[in-house]
Amino acid sequence: MKIHAQALLFDNDGTLVSSLASVDRCWTRWAVEYGITAEEFARVELHGRPAVEIAADLLPTDVVPQALARIEQLEVEDVPNDGVHLLPGTKGFLDALPAERWAVVTSATRRLAEARLDAVGILPKTLIAADDVTHGKPHPEPYLLAARELGVDPARCVVFEDAPAGLRAGRAAGMTTVALTTTHQAHELEADLVVKDLSALSVLVTDGGVEISVRA
Repeated sequence: MKIHAQALLFDNDGTLVSSLASVDRCWTRWAVEYGITAEEFARVELHGRPAVEIAADLLPTDVVPQALARIEQLEVEDVPNDGVHLLPGTKGFLDALPAERWAVVTSATRRLAEARLDAVGILPKTLIAADDVTHGKPHPEPYLLAARELGVDPARCVVFEDAPAGLRAGRAAGMTTVALTTTHQAHELEADLVVKDLSALSVLVTDGGVEISVRA
């Protein structure tokens, strides 16, 4: 299978890097600090959604701003504690792409996203973070904004995601979707293509854009 595109849009956590251990540590501590029970926490979809939406699901409105600042602080401070590492295939895949052909589109805040990306040596020319949009994933706004920033028709973009919420956002934006089974099982992910991670793919840059293939 080959996919042709003009731009590639990557989620970060669970797609380019793994931060699950850090997320578990920080959100568990945060929940304890704000008196959220394990049962309440388990009912909320966490992965692939902006922190502001998670906090709003769990806390009174007047507490949310303070709670958001706290979770951002905890996660940024945890990055040096082995809080993030590259997933298989990430470096080679991104190194093969011209800077103007790809973007990172994350539900994290810009401060947190830049801390995690910097820790693993990824420097995207275009980064769309939670701070940049009104509606986070699964709304299509983040991916549509990335396409606009790159000057590419959404229909000519490919979204790489590991979470159902992000894949829904990509589909709603009218983009081709590639799911990675790094945090969810294949049957939980609805996408045009499902692979284990970026190491399963090869990329070729052409005059007309980018060609993605599944490795033999």
